[in-house]
Amino acid sequence: MADALWAAATRHPFLHAVRDGTITDAAFDRWLAQDALFVADLLSFQARLLARAPRPAQGVLAAGCAALVAELDWFEDKASQRGIDLDQPALPATVAYGELLTRLEDSPTDAALTALWVIERVYLMAWTSASSPASPFKEFVDHWTDSDFVAYVEALGDVADPVEYPSLVDEVLAHEIEFWDMALA
Repeated sequence: MADALWAAATRHPFLHAVRDGTITDAAFDRWLAQDALFVADLLSFQARLLARAPRPAQGVLAAGCAALVAELDWFEDKASQRGIDLDQPALPATVAYGELLTRLEDSPTDAALTALWVIERVYLMAWTSASSPASPFKEFVDHWTDSDFVAYVEALGDVADPVEYPSLVDEVLAHEIEFWDMALA
């Protein structure tokens, strides 16, 4: 099941359309606005996770929090350039993903670290699959696949334990698929 979910989450039709340049601006902008909402939720989750994390995970989580603050600034800049109002209500897929983050706050720290790694790993793999020098969205793909993000995901992998939490891995992947689906609805 996990292999099929990883494939569905990282080679989704939304990503193919971004790579091929066939995604509509409306679909991409809907996704971008919702992703900005999710990143705000992720920052809150990650900051609280940092507060309870074991010492070996603190550096990577602190760096991740700083990167998420910069990411929100980047979203605001891109939204302004594209004429997107980021003050939108969260769509059901965004709400559901946020509810997972809230639920993880009561989970064991290693489970929350694993979920965070899966969230970031699937995102990196997904955008890597969308890479194309001809895509009109190349700037976005390059941003979400840069070497700093790759290093961050690798560092999270060092403190995660996906083997211990296979059902949580599957749950995160299912949310990611629903998030891509939401953009195409």
